[in-house]
Amino acid sequence: MLYGISRDSRHKRSHTGAKRAHYRKKRKFELGRQSANTKLGPKRIHEVRVRGGNKKFRAMRLEAGTYSWGSESISRSTRIVSVVYNASNNELVRTNTLVKGAIVQIDATPFRQWYENRYAKTLGKKKRQGNEEEKDADKPRSKHLLAKIAARQSSVDPALDKQFASGRLYAIITSRPGQSGRCDGYILEGKELEFYHRKIHSKK
Repeated sequence: MLYGISRDSRHKRSHTGAKRAHYRKKRKFELGRQSANTKLGPKRIHEVRVRGGNKKFRAMRLEAGTYSWGSESISRSTRIVSVVYNASNNELVRTNTLVKGAIVQIDATPFRQWYENRYAKTLGKKKRQGNEEEKDADKPRSKHLLAKIAARQSSVDPALDKQFASGRLYAIITSRPGQSGRCDGYILEGKELEFYHRKIHSKK
């Protein structure tokens, strides 16, 4: 026998434990729908018509999103590599399911390129040693540009710099892929990064 997904609370007992009376059937406005369980893969989004003639965008698969770097006040569109932690369910990590609040690894390249262009400094020095650093230092720059760069102050968290060396950054998803069809978020830094770093490595 098939049952519809309902969001009503009439089938539940009251806070004192009494059973509630059945005085009506299910209503359309109480309906629920199946979860999207958005996976990593080539972009595929279904449009869903909802109450009031509005639309929801049910992302079935996504492979990229817009992530912001809070301390530098910039955001860039980048590729999502994998899901590494989910506080609610380890199964969502194993199956690479994208949901709000999940910790993912994203490609660091767009952020590294922006940083090196703005501050004329390399990020993740272990990976980019030797000739590449020399080339960056020898780029022809005008005096005006050199003065502008010198006036800019920057300091990157050592834990974040280490991630730039590996080419991947930890980020958290703040959008709802099953509702908006997007997988956006922000890069983890400071105490929050430390917290999730401990969580991720205690699972392994």
